[in-house]
Amino acid sequence: MQKVLFFLGELSDADLDWLITSGEKREVAAGTVLIREAQPVDALYILLEGTLVVSVEAMGDRELARLHSGEVVGEMSFIESRPPSATVKSLEQSLVLALPRRMLAAKLEEDVGFASRFYRALAILLSSRLRGTVKQLGDAPPPSSNHRSGSESGNGDGLASRAIAETRLQYLMEQLGVKRR
Repeated sequence: MQKVLFFLGELSDADLDWLITSGEKREVAAGTVLIREAQPVDALYILLEGTLVVSVEAMGDRELARLHSGEVVGEMSFIESRPPSATVKSLEQSLVLALPRRMLAAKLEEDVGFASRFYRALAILLSSRLRGTVKQLGDAPPPSSNHRSGSESGNGDGLASRAIAETRLQYLMEQLGVKRR
């Protein structure tokens, strides 16, 4: 759930309302390919429930990651306007909020404030993922006592930002009729 908190913590309440009204809640059956490597992606997804598996064909379809509730999926292809470099498949019955690419692109074009918050949220999310990858590779320095947590937004009040993000996530789930497990 941590990743969506990075994302939601940067957005405003109005941004969240726009996501809810513009997104489409989709059930994804176990075994369904949500994103296929090298194929265009028509939406950005927020995983509300379930588990998705990320794999790459060039690596023999080896599982690279498992994504859980709260992850944002398809963001790299959205940002780069390039086909995805990995396949994302549902490991179990899952539920996503799909944000259609065209609608999201139009909103970003017309609403500079939303665009600023949205791209900052994605930058924080991607930075967190990169730090996690570096840590997995064993190249990360040991954490120090003065190291800021990735959930902090840089303004010194990470706990307040996290609390706001958690409240927004709960609101999002309630508005979409999703009961948290």
